[in-house]
Amino acid sequence: MDKICCIIGAMEPGELVLPESALIIAADGGLAHLERRGIIPDLTVGDFDSLGRVPEGSGVVRHPIEKDDTDTMLAIKTGLERGCRRFLLYGCLGGRLDHTYANLQSLLYLARRGAAGWLLGGGLAATVVRNGRLDFAPGHEGPVSIFCPDGEARGVDLTGLYYPLKDAVLTSSFPLGVSNQFTGKAAAVSVREGSLLVLWNQPEGGLPEQLMG
Repeated sequence: MDKICCIIGAMEPGELVLPESALIIAADGGLAHLERRGIIPDLTVGDFDSLGRVPEGSGVVRHPIEKDDTDTMLAIKTGLERGCRRFLLYGCLGGRLDHTYANLQSLLYLARRGAAGWLLGGGLAATVVRNGRLDFAPGHEGPVSIFCPDGEARGVDLTGLYYPLKDAVLTSSFPLGVSNQFTGKAAAVSVREGSLLVLWNQPEGGLPEQLMG
């Protein structure tokens, strides 16, 4: 089983589900959310402008405010350096649109490095599948949207959804895959060449089924 990293960002994370033995990293203001829940992270990284103070402890890694990486990206790079290949990102959806977009980009960053990441919170989940397949068990309901975040995605198949596709091409300039629907049947999203950003309803308190796949 690939090592799991749980990253908690500064936005409201909702209900946290932290798998046993996962590496827990607080990204700046995410530490406050963990402290309120009585959870001690393994590491805390960031410039701490959101937190408003520099925490103490051996697991604190402070970075300058003027930097290229967001605090979430710093946490992701730290997790990758420590051998993690699956990432759960809480507190990274909602709030400022630019930060949410940056966090969605981080999913592509992970996929390009052979890792997998999920943004979770507010009843939503998002992940990127690259040159591969994402399966959903029967029983899913509600909307699911599929976007190409990076140029073109070729050989796109959507099965078990209300609007199927076969060997299609999605581009980053046209939202063809927005507002599809689960049908209650087993479903799959696959792409032969390229990347797809997939967003769907995910009840809080649950983990994406693909995490353990």
